[in-house]
Amino acid sequence: MSSDASAPVSRHVDRPAAVPARALLACGVAAGPLFVLLIVGQAMTRDGFDARRHPLSMLSLGEHGWIQTANFLICGLLILASVVGLRRALEPQSPGRAWGTWLLAVYGASLIWAGVFPTDPAFAYPPGTPDAAPAQVSWHGLLHNFAPVGMGLALSAACLVFARRFARDGRRGWAGYSVLAPAAYLIVGFAAFPAQDYRLMLAGGAIIWTWAAALCLNLMTERPAHTQP
Repeated sequence: MSSDASAPVSRHVDRPAAVPARALLACGVAAGPLFVLLIVGQAMTRDGFDARRHPLSMLSLGEHGWIQTANFLICGLLILASVVGLRRALEPQSPGRAWGTWLLAVYGASLIWAGVFPTDPAFAYPPGTPDAAPAQVSWHGLLHNFAPVGMGLALSAACLVFARRFARDGRRGWAGYSVLAPAAYLIVGFAAFPAQDYRLMLAGGAIIWTWAAALCLNLMTERPAHTQP
């Protein structure tokens, strides 16, 4: 018998290559504009939907509601992928890498939450629904209501965390943008209630959602992407 017959067999296992940080950041660049464009496209074409009276979450109801449900889920996953890219692109122990990325992860998770737990029909949408608020909020409608709160608070806080980082680096333009984005989001968004026009809430959301996309684009174009997990 050969002398090496009892020797352990060495097996080489190929590990899948890690997704490059730039590709993950590109997910974040796409998420904000994709989310807004799909909402606007649906609001303009959906029968019975009135963007002034109906919150954007109601697009997930009715025959074609799966489009908005997919929009919530896909964009949420894109944001979570971008968080991984941000953690790889930012230097370890640098301001914003810990709290900023965790807050952005809450933003992404809130989008997924909104897709998993749909809101309730109301105010004649979908067509055939009574033109009034629901007599009783369903369990999934109640859970859905946590999504916009978590999304707005987490993303606003992330803006301020990165504003501090940019201010430290002397990047006044980005620092100002990171402060003004959540301020505009809150002012315009809350103006929707006295104005009774949910289009203002969408406009405020678009401001802060595109800030997150711009942040990822900034890191793609101005910083070398590292590969640490």
